[in-house]
Amino acid sequence: MAGLRVGISLGLGLALVPCAALQAAPPTTARAIALPPAPPPLGLPQLQSQVSCPALQSRLRRVLGAESNVWSVSVADGSGRLLADLNGLTPRIPASNQKLVATAIALDQLGPDYSLTTRLWRKPDGSLLLTGEGDPDFNTAQLQRFAKLAMGQGGSSFPAPALVRIQLQEELPQRWWPSGWPGEDRVEAYGAPITRLAVTSNAKAMAVSDPPSRLQQLLAAEIKRQGGQAVITTVGMGPPAANGVLLHEERSIGMHGLLSLANTESHNFTAEVLLRQATGSWDQGTSQLRTQLWLAAQGLPMTGVKVVDGSGLDRGNRLTSRLLVALMLRMAHHPMADHYFASMAIAGERGTLRNYWYDTELQGQFFGKTGTIRGVRSVSGLLNTSEGPRYISMISNGSAAPNSVMGQLLRQTRQGVCP
Repeated sequence: MAGLRVGISLGLGLALVPCAALQAAPPTTARAIALPPAPPPLGLPQLQSQVSCPALQSRLRRVLGAESNVWSVSVADGSGRLLADLNGLTPRIPASNQKLVATAIALDQLGPDYSLTTRLWRKPDGSLLLTGEGDPDFNTAQLQRFAKLAMGQGGSSFPAPALVRIQLQEELPQRWWPSGWPGEDRVEAYGAPITRLAVTSNAKAMAVSDPPSRLQQLLAAEIKRQGGQAVITTVGMGPPAANGVLLHEERSIGMHGLLSLANTESHNFTAEVLLRQATGSWDQGTSQLRTQLWLAAQGLPMTGVKVVDGSGLDRGNRLTSRLLVALMLRMAHHPMADHYFASMAIAGERGTLRNYWYDTELQGQFFGKTGTIRGVRSVSGLLNTSEGPRYISMISNGSAAPNSVMGQLLRQTRQGVCP
């Protein structure tokens, strides 16, 4: 991803800094040493507001035809030129294109080496505490290792107690699902509750409705299998007990794997956890507000934008195609741009795009994020062309044949020519 690679870390990764904010304070005495002038503010391409390629604009308009009112389409190049834009500022339900927001803020705020950690603590009274951060791949093998440690068989210097007392630290049930997720989705595997301690992402064939109870049963059964007995309870959130001893921790796959789960495979649980961890809060209102503030700090077009969740399953979300294109343009010039775009599905080859545009000129040339819920189809991503990369977002709320239209839009965009 060509672009500026040197920047100033200010906690909001891509946020611009006014020149005045970087100026040295005036000297308080005549003997104060004069500082060199501050550097200019960090400059990254911003999406322009005027369409600069009328030919592409006309071709895309012809593709949409009578359906133009249910589509939003925006296309930009790497320098920030808005090549084409049809209803680009119309807020629409984005479906899983929402994950492009969650993964961008996660990569920016948590970094490429981040992983989610599940920990076992021994409290001063000898009881144990299990804490987690929502590892989507936490599994029974890892649970067995925790049981072994609890029994004092995993290298711990503590003798095995006759009865193991374990507390599971977990969020309150009202925080498990984003409030707008429909009830019919909450029973499906893709709509499983979002908890800090989740065996196989709280999903089997269907969603696990009470994750703490399931975890209690699985852990107690494993301790019993190893010859022990356990009393396991669930407690609310709070810091580990003072003077607690960390006995063991299990880490998730790294950030690249987490991003790929969210973007390539469109895994809702992972996207939700990434957004909560990146914003530093599992409270929905706080997380939503901090996400909106982060987006605004990047200089993105925020008119009509509403962030409700990280996965896009909530129909209260509203994004514009112009915001998504501007976001991808900003991420293309982020120091970790390669991580972001490498996490996406690939047309005809990988993830949710593996069955789209196979054996066509688009195969292997479009890296994108899909989105599908009833009545909504969206695809946004990076399209390679002979004239350089094109950042494109296509959102339909009510199209009769969205997949066919999106293929035509991509082909017309790849065709060029935009001097």
